[in-house]
Amino acid sequence: MLQFITHRNDLFDEISGTRAVLEGGCRWVQLRMKEASEEEFLRTGAEVGRLCRACGATFLLDDRVELVHRLGADGVHLGKNDMPPREARALLGPQKIIGATANTFGDIERAAAQGADYIGLGPFRFTRTKEKLSPILGIEGYREILARCAERGIRLPVVAIGGITAADVDALMATGIAGIALSGALLNAENPAEETKKITNILKKYKP
Repeated sequence: MLQFITHRNDLFDEISGTRAVLEGGCRWVQLRMKEASEEEFLRTGAEVGRLCRACGATFLLDDRVELVHRLGADGVHLGKNDMPPREARALLGPQKIIGATANTFGDIERAAAQGADYIGLGPFRFTRTKEKLSPILGIEGYREILARCAERGIRLPVVAIGGITAADVDALMATGIAGIALSGALLNAENPAEETKKITNILKKYKP
């Protein structure tokens, strides 16, 4: 499972970046535009959503719970300082996907109790695409947190995030995570579509 989190660099914006990773086989896109106005978010989201639907890809919004229905998105990803999952569920209903960011086992336990569908756990290492970074986990951090989830019977899919590259995928998947989320590793590659294809091919070995 590979999730692409949109951002922009000198060559790609949210729309062209999404187009490239979908071409490479990614089927899960989170539209992240923290500083955008509602108007800009809606305009970009309409096109990103159209691209996702054309490929049968899951389309999530970062944070903007109030725009999920307007954009026909599949759900939302909530940061630790965003709306709690329980509130989002009350607004969105049972069918929408709700993801929650976590840095510790305690974060996962709270999100699970509030009805999150999956967890974005990180950061794996330092990343420039996020300004306020929680403590870095590394492989050992994932191993320990996933073991505690197993002990407590928490079976939410966990997606690793934060500075991950293709070289990290095998070691991370061995910890028991369900997938990875990437941003810069795809968009900053020489050929984002080819890099996406390479990573999706690695992940195919781990399909449940």
